[in-house]
Amino acid sequence: MTATTTPPSALDAERGDLLAALATARSTLTNTVRGLSDEQADERPTVSALCLGGLIKHVASIEEGWMRFVVDGPSAMRYDLPDGVTWADLAAGTAREVPRWAIDHQNDFRMLPGETLTGIVARYEQVAARSAEVIASVPDLSATHPLPEAPWHEPGAVRSVRRVLMHVIAETAQHAGHADILRETLDGQKST
Repeated sequence: MTATTTPPSALDAERGDLLAALATARSTLTNTVRGLSDEQADERPTVSALCLGGLIKHVASIEEGWMRFVVDGPSAMRYDLPDGVTWADLAAGTAREVPRWAIDHQNDFRMLPGETLTGIVARYEQVAARSAEVIASVPDLSATHPLPEAPWHEPGAVRSVRRVLMHVIAETAQHAGHADILRETLDGQKST
């Protein structure tokens, strides 16, 4: 997967290095699905609920969300709860209503009916291209936005574009490792 729309020469060295690191992590992740059928990409070969197609969907969704955050700030990542539902209810699985964002997050980890591995990878390539555009257009990697309110964010925390990009790289690399384990469990193949 090589989706960059801005020539590396047009980027400063730091942006180029960060985008190259992200491209390497993406490539490692997408290499795990090379040669698999849709059915294999949807298999859950370990005790977890993870599947290869779902991991790629999840990473694409996370990257897309963080790039929206870079452009629009905390309004791009809202974690609103339905009236009368608390974070404790949601965590315990006792919420009378589950918010749409939580359902979408769960669905990102699985292949839904009608989804194909080809379509999932193509969407990830579109997300990658958009990310390159966003990072190339941001005037300053040190620019910050406050994080949206959520129990997993410390109150009052902010994130710079640089830190967001480093987070996306780390998340992608982490899930590439998960994917490598899944692929090896599926058919003994390794991504590298």
